[in-house]
Amino acid sequence: MTELKTRSVKADEVKHDWWVVSAAGLPLGRMAARVAAVLRGKHKPYFTPNVDCGDFVIVVDAEKVVLTGNKMRQKIYYRHSGYPGGLKSEEAGQLLSRRPERVIELAVRGMLPKGPLGRQMLRKLKVYAGPDHPHKAQQPKPLQV
Repeated sequence: MTELKTRSVKADEVKHDWWVVSAAGLPLGRMAARVAAVLRGKHKPYFTPNVDCGDFVIVVDAEKVVLTGNKMRQKIYYRHSGYPGGLKSEEAGQLLSRRPERVIELAVRGMLPKGPLGRQMLRKLKVYAGPDHPHKAQQPKPLQV
């Protein structure tokens, strides 16, 4: 009987593809979960958890993403300046109108591993508020969400 060995891929053996997804009309969480899985590389047959084997993802139309229910008013984003009393809060609706890219970045960031590998994966995410992006030379393929 033949034994099958588990194959662990090395970082230099990974081929990173480019994908583009339009966030227009998509629920934020569902789109972020799919994007995080592609950034992590879970869609590839040679997925290895300790290697960055994911692909680059371009998200366009970030300003048209949908938050369901009352999340526009009730979801609060916090940040801290580092100084005493420096806690700042902002509703999701305000942040979406001011910096729509940040809402998607924070949603995807929460779904990636914490630590150096997760930060490396997050650098492959490119988010743009409008329909245009400067990565046309990479010939990204459309990502089904």
